[in-house]
Amino acid sequence: MEFKDHVCELLNTIDACQVFFDITVNFDLTRNYLDLVVTYTTLMMLLSRIEERKAIIGLYNYAHEMTHGASDREYPRLGQMIVDYENPLKKMMEEFVPHAKSLSDALISLQMVYPRRNLSADQWRNAQLLSLISAPSTMLNPAQSDTMPCEYLSLDTMEKWIVFGFILCHAVLNSDAAALSLWKLALQSSSCLCLFRDEVFHIHKAAEDLFVNIRGGSMHRERRKFLRSALKELATVLADQPGLLGPKALFVFMALSFARDEIIWLLRHADNIQKKSTDDFIDKHIAELIFYMEELRAHVRKYGPVMQRYYVQYLSGFDAVVLNELVQNLSVCPEDESIIMSSFVNTMTSLSVKQVEDGDVFDFRGMRLDWFRLQAYTSVSKASLGIADHRELGKMMNTIIFHTKMVDSLVEMLVETSDLSIFCFYSRAFEKMFQQCLELPSQSRHSICFPLLCTHFMSCTHELCPEERHHIGDRSLSLCNMFLDEMAKQARNLITDICTEQCTLSDQLLPKHCAKTISQAVNKKSKKATGKKGEPEREKPGVESMRKNRLLVTNLDKLHTALSELCFSINYVPNMVVWEHTFTPREYLTSHLEIRFTKSIVGMTMYNQATQEIAKPSELLTSVRAYMTVLQSIENYVTIDITRVFNNVLLQQTQHLDSHGEPTITSLYTNWYLETLLRQVSNGHIAYFPAMKAFVNLPTENELTFNAEEYSDISEMRSLSELLGPYGMKFLSESLMWHISSQVAELKKLVVDNVEVLTQMRTSFDKPDHMAALFKKLTSVDSVLKRMTIIGVILSFRSLAQEALRDVLSCHIPFLVSSVEDFKDHIPRETDMKVAMNVYELSSAAGLPCEIDPALVVALSSQKSGHCNNIHCLAKAINQIAAALFTIHKGSIEDRLKEFLALASSSLLKIGQETDKMTTRNRESVYLLLDMIVQESPFLTMDLLESCFPYVLLRNAYHAVYKQSISANA
Repeated sequence: MEFKDHVCELLNTIDACQVFFDITVNFDLTRNYLDLVVTYTTLMMLLSRIEERKAIIGLYNYAHEMTHGASDREYPRLGQMIVDYENPLKKMMEEFVPHAKSLSDALISLQMVYPRRNLSADQWRNAQLLSLISAPSTMLNPAQSDTMPCEYLSLDTMEKWIVFGFILCHAVLNSDAAALSLWKLALQSSSCLCLFRDEVFHIHKAAEDLFVNIRGGSMHRERRKFLRSALKELATVLADQPGLLGPKALFVFMALSFARDEIIWLLRHADNIQKKSTDDFIDKHIAELIFYMEELRAHVRKYGPVMQRYYVQYLSGFDAVVLNELVQNLSVCPEDESIIMSSFVNTMTSLSVKQVEDGDVFDFRGMRLDWFRLQAYTSVSKASLGIADHRELGKMMNTIIFHTKMVDSLVEMLVETSDLSIFCFYSRAFEKMFQQCLELPSQSRHSICFPLLCTHFMSCTHELCPEERHHIGDRSLSLCNMFLDEMAKQARNLITDICTEQCTLSDQLLPKHCAKTISQAVNKKSKKATGKKGEPEREKPGVESMRKNRLLVTNLDKLHTALSELCFSINYVPNMVVWEHTFTPREYLTSHLEIRFTKSIVGMTMYNQATQEIAKPSELLTSVRAYMTVLQSIENYVTIDITRVFNNVLLQQTQHLDSHGEPTITSLYTNWYLETLLRQVSNGHIAYFPAMKAFVNLPTENELTFNAEEYSDISEMRSLSELLGPYGMKFLSESLMWHISSQVAELKKLVVDNVEVLTQMRTSFDKPDHMAALFKKLTSVDSVLKRMTIIGVILSFRSLAQEALRDVLSCHIPFLVSSVEDFKDHIPRETDMKVAMNVYELSSAAGLPCEIDPALVVALSSQKSGHCNNIHCLAKAINQIAAALFTIHKGSIEDRLKEFLALASSSLLKIGQETDKMTTRNRESVYLLLDMIVQESPFLTMDLLESCFPYVLLRNAYHAVYKQSISANA
């Protein structure tokens, strides 16, 4: 009510003073007058749209009565106003009859501005509007206009003035041709106008069918098309020559204003017009226009000091002089007006470039407010100095005011001419535009403009409504986050597709694929005449790179093009601030690449738990390297540290579980080797061949689904070491040792069962007859042999893994490995065992063989409570188990092993004297096993063996076993 009373009072005062309005002369006064009328009109229209308005004011009055004991004095008037304004436009048409003269004068002054702004794209094109390079000779000349503030005045604002203004004073449309021309032009341009945010007013809803085919839609489409190329040219020239921002600042703000008007028109009409042509109301290239707007805004923000420097000199060196001359030539100049004019000249004269260089803060708000007051003084009918008679003064002051804004109000000017915070209230249309932009590869390079638009949202908040600040801020954050996340996902998907293509190409180079080529070559040499047609020749790797012409575009080309476009957008800004939150687009891409790389590595193992199938380590390594090569190439598009991605992902893959608790390639391969390959060794389907340094399938009735040699030879183990790294191989060793410790636990039970017999045997090794009798008392001898063989198999596999790890590390870190090896080799015998174990642990981590296996010591200490039968693995098992156990129990390893050698040799010499076939079977093999134990042991020597076991027996045993193997093969 108070606002309505004040507006009515002000309008009556303006009529009484017969104020002169002309947008080209007293711009600020005319603009604020028209804004007042439109604001008043829209407020009344919005009030009439509140469905429960009567109930709301009733509740307000009831609350007032409860609080103050009496109803509000203005309640009857407020209620009457609600009733009167049921049809607001009709009521206001009656209300504005007395104000028709002032309002129509202000509106008709737009005839010099609005038609010039509302031109078609062809007219703009012919005039080479906004082009800096159309006339190179005048490129450095300042852009001038008699109506400077009108050049970047919003078309949307003018249309609201015209439509609402002429509705309120409709009588003038019958009497004035200029008014009718403006009215028609505004109706043709738009079908609906913005009342407030996403609330719109349908200008001719009843006659929509009549107007929908008028040139409005196509005209705006062509305008947007023109503006895209014009803004692109402007942004490119200014990026190369930012100094032109000084003289051509007007062009920049005109371009921003024109583009903003067209974008808002499209947004408003696309969301509110039912009968719409796809071409006119859906623009898939709108992102490009917004992008160039953001580029121009960035240039203004970045080179603000350049513009300040230019216009400070302009104001002091030109504007002050011209204004002073105009004031001197005035025939009549009252004292008050003279004082204001003089202050303008003095303010401008006192400016200097040094103030810009020193970083002084400029503030011309007082000067602009004085000019606004001066417009009011000189526009009334009885003013001594009438602005209507001194139009040149008005035009000059309007130009000066624009120049002052270039010095102290660049940010405010950007908001005035290019603020697109209206998108905050059109979320659905906003998101749809973004999706269309991403779907069109040629537009994806401009997709960054959508997150950048979220930085505008806070400018639509107002201090009179602070509670919506959080709501709008949250919306800007959520939308910005969603846009950046979608952009990163799109880039990630493109990268994944490229990686898949590259992995396929790398796969073609694997050795397994050359077999077919070799067989075809052999068949060609010895081909026989057959009736069947030969197989078509298989394409060789590399054929995809051969191009017959430049027009041939492969799928990989398309993916790379799309990726480069999208990465340009992600890399466009290092960060952006939205509601005091900083967003970094590149970090979104980095995090998505980490997640996808992790999933891809695990996926490429192709592990099938049901069939126990898994990719060969060498093939996985090839695929991972192809993947990494593609990821490294991303650094050519985006400034990200891809090495950080590799470190984060590959280091996690060396652990049992990744950061998300998911299994890694380390856990998958460890489980497969333990549960599949080594289990089949224990079952007798696979044997270890030391000469080949690999496990090999044995011919059995049930053929295995995999070839053990293809997973355990030296090249595969090296590939496994490359993939798992020292950490992963350590986890593999620990898992192997856990299995050994479980076997040792069972052996301990067997020793406990036979402890009395074993104690007697230890003291009777020099009594052969007594030893033979005691041996027959031993129980579960075969079980001991079997379990020791299993331990030997596991240790043999571990030695393969350790050797592969040593080879890999020797290539990557040769100096460090040689230092560790030297440290290990020169550790004194008398060194404390704890210190020695630390050295051994370091050596073992580098893949070096140690006298005492630290992993086995740890595994056993936690228990505080190539022949087909793999018997040759016993030697490794006995040596390493003995070393580990005697280390734990603080015994002398050398003394205990000597004692074991004495017992073993005594028993074997006794077997040599036996004649029973069952007792002497495999005697020679057991002799050789004793020899292998000594050879494997770092604590026993051949001299020691010969002192208790004749070497001639070993030589004969080797000869007998060799003859036996030849006869078996025959």
